[in-house]
Amino acid sequence: MARKKNPSNKEFLTTLLSKGKYDNVQLDEQRLQHLLRKEVSKPVIYIGAGTCGLGAGADKTLAAVKSYLEQQSIDAQVIEVGCIGLCSAEPILDVQLPGYNRISFQQVTQEKVAGLLDKIFTLEVDYTASLMQFDQGNRSWLAVPFLHEHPFFAPQTRLVLKNCGILDPVSIEEYIAAGGYASFLRIIRQHTSAEVCDMIEKSGLRGRGGGGFPTGKKWKFALAQNSTQKYLICNADEGDPGAFMDRAVIEGDPHRLLEGMAIAAYGIGASIAYVYIRAEYPLAIKRLRIALDQAREYGLLGENIFGTGISFDIKVKMGAGAFVCGEETALIHSIEGKRGMPRPRPPFPAISGLFQKPTIINNVETLANIPEIIAKGIDWFASIGTETSKGTKVFAMSGKVALTGLVEIPMGTTIRDVIFTISGGILNKKKFKAVQIGGPSGGCITEANLDIKIDYESLIKVGAMMGSGGLVVMDEDTCMVDLAKYFMDFIQRESCGKCIPCREGTKRMLEILETITKKPVHEERYEALERIKSLMQLERLAEVIKDTSLCGLGQTAPNPVLSTLRWFKDEYEEHIFDRKCRAGVCTELRIFRINVEACTGCMVCLKKCPTQAIIGAKKTPHFIIEEKCIACGACQEACKFDAIEIF
Repeated sequence: MARKKNPSNKEFLTTLLSKGKYDNVQLDEQRLQHLLRKEVSKPVIYIGAGTCGLGAGADKTLAAVKSYLEQQSIDAQVIEVGCIGLCSAEPILDVQLPGYNRISFQQVTQEKVAGLLDKIFTLEVDYTASLMQFDQGNRSWLAVPFLHEHPFFAPQTRLVLKNCGILDPVSIEEYIAAGGYASFLRIIRQHTSAEVCDMIEKSGLRGRGGGGFPTGKKWKFALAQNSTQKYLICNADEGDPGAFMDRAVIEGDPHRLLEGMAIAAYGIGASIAYVYIRAEYPLAIKRLRIALDQAREYGLLGENIFGTGISFDIKVKMGAGAFVCGEETALIHSIEGKRGMPRPRPPFPAISGLFQKPTIINNVETLANIPEIIAKGIDWFASIGTETSKGTKVFAMSGKVALTGLVEIPMGTTIRDVIFTISGGILNKKKFKAVQIGGPSGGCITEANLDIKIDYESLIKVGAMMGSGGLVVMDEDTCMVDLAKYFMDFIQRESCGKCIPCREGTKRMLEILETITKKPVHEERYEALERIKSLMQLERLAEVIKDTSLCGLGQTAPNPVLSTLRWFKDEYEEHIFDRKCRAGVCTELRIFRINVEACTGCMVCLKKCPTQAIIGAKKTPHFIIEEKCIACGACQEACKFDAIEIF
């Protein structure tokens, strides 16, 4: 009797997707374990090669690993994975030896590669670099915490990020072996579009891109439209400063996004979808296109998917990085080849959107939640979070925090826990001052509100908003007036210019903030009065912009100013009346003076001053003429005796 031929991985996985079960369960399980690398026959080395890892030197680490393996004649597999979330530990290198758990090492720069691999290949751990190990049921490494025990990961609930940094992002085989695309095929085989919309609505999933509108309810608007053509758009533009969640998900787990999009498209009755992604994300675009080609090869995209009669495909549209194209109607115009500018609503895109057809727009995180909801059930998802905000939320931690990166926490977690428990508190043991949440459209949360629970309604009560999920942490050295000026400068430059309140109003607000932070030189009496009146003008102008701007971006443009005015009005008054910046950030308001007791008269500062504001003879104390001083700080940097002080 002829021996039965062992099917290829593609045949094996296609059969798995087609039938969902096998005759020989034990053999199938072994095959899946092999595909997921729970057990390996030769060493496997993983390199965290997301954008953050590459920025930290992962490309050089990768080259050093390949060179080492070649020199030592070691047969090992090298795999580039996405970011696991702990960006401050990059470059991250994992090693999996036959019979042992996969172990992670942090900050493995190219010069550390040889020494680290020399040790691990002799079963010795470099504990100065060890980060954690994965519980794969193999032999564990002593004194190395598991992933679920690590203080950064232990409090997290990873749904959207569950595969990032772990699975090979350009391997559809690994994704399917881990259960990928099973939710999509189950949906199109067993449920109607209306049932899918009901499931997502009952799960409590809300849009993760800003406003938090119920996702299932939004889908139903498009489903109810009688149209021969409908569209789904994934908004991966991600224009907020400090936000990088969407990029990391696409770089680390692109198939999860594609599966979520396929389910969403079926739910609204769309046959074509677009991923609108900024061109500044080349790695994410590259991996997304690889994933699309693989999905088409496996028959998961295209015509008559797995014999169900369902046809669906996804296109990639690169944007030019305009912040305004994060707004739905501006994004639609950009895809259509027009200038990215918002239009009045109604009609809403769900009624008349792309090419005047019903269109649903969701962001990356919203869509990446959907496969998990289908796989584990709506009751399971609804059990996570708060009464009105279900599931988890991914945040990008940046700024003056010890551990920067991506965190995914259940809704209802406090801001304090995110900053001080998960992210290790403030960098260099400085004092916490505030955290900006929601990007340019959001607001500040102060120390008094650190115990507020993260959900949509709670954040609005304190003048903030969820936004896409950027968290910028600030310490005592941050000037809140300067922060407001930074965001207003960003918003003013990114305004599309279509409506006067946003175009002109933000410009006037920026001018007021610049006046407040500028040193008064030969200031006339009326100019001083205008500067004092500016505080009232700021609030009044902000309210006008909020009430009269065309789109949501313009309506939320004044939020950073209003938020900092609400919680840090004393700093504004200090800038206006005392002409002082307590953080020393607003350089034009700094006053430099020479301590005559410490000054030796070496004349170094006098020679360095670009405006000849320092006078004095050799070996006698020097003095600074305040009217000439531009507060550049050159004198202080040059002084070897710490004789120059800032007031």
